[in-house]
Amino acid sequence: MNTQNNKFKTILSAVRDWVPAVLTFIGIFVLWEIITIVFGVPVYTLPAPSVIIDVMIEKRLLLLEHSWVTFAESAIGLGLSIVLSIPMGILIVYSPLFERTVYPLLVASQAIPKVALAPILVVWFGFGLMPKVLIAFFIAFFPIVVNTVVGLSRTPPEMIHLMRSLGASPVQILLRVRMMAAMPYIFAGIKIAAAFAVVGAIVGEYIAASSGLGYMQLVANNNFEIPLLFGTL
Repeated sequence: MNTQNNKFKTILSAVRDWVPAVLTFIGIFVLWEIITIVFGVPVYTLPAPSVIIDVMIEKRLLLLEHSWVTFAESAIGLGLSIVLSIPMGILIVYSPLFERTVYPLLVASQAIPKVALAPILVVWFGFGLMPKVLIAFFIAFFPIVVNTVVGLSRTPPEMIHLMRSLGASPVQILLRVRMMAAMPYIFAGIKIAAAFAVVGAIVGEYIAASSGLGYMQLVANNNFEIPLLFGTL
């Protein structure tokens, strides 16, 4: 009986958390639909949600095909950023020389807009998958590095002293204490990087691509297919 009550409370809590957002989302689209009908907003300015949905259903296979391309670019870029940025964050924390030489350059590099790198990457790697993946990687890389450094640096000193008193090696302290303490920061960085990776992939598709949602938006815009433009968005 207690188990059933706990399950019911969990479901009720989940519904309570999600319902306001879902209702707000639906309300925005209903209001959008009403405004376009009442004020006679032209389709080429702001298509109604019903028009956009019709186009999305009609072009569903095309949208899915291009969505997969953008997803692959974003996922690979994010994966690379996770694999490389966490070890770099560890090196920055554990090596004062590495911190003094690399970390300032890493921070200074953020002053360069990643969009400016896209034409150079296209020259080096062509119009294929690689430029978009690299742009997604460059944008997603920094938040994970910074959060890893912050998380590792904020490990309670008494936990480290306790592990040392028990004879733990530096590797054991890193894996069993510092990494565990840094996990909330690292996952927060990954959450930010996941959104940035999509931005990087889309930017790359705007510069040079023959597939992907960014490329599809450019085609829809050039053909003045505004409902498809919104549907792709």
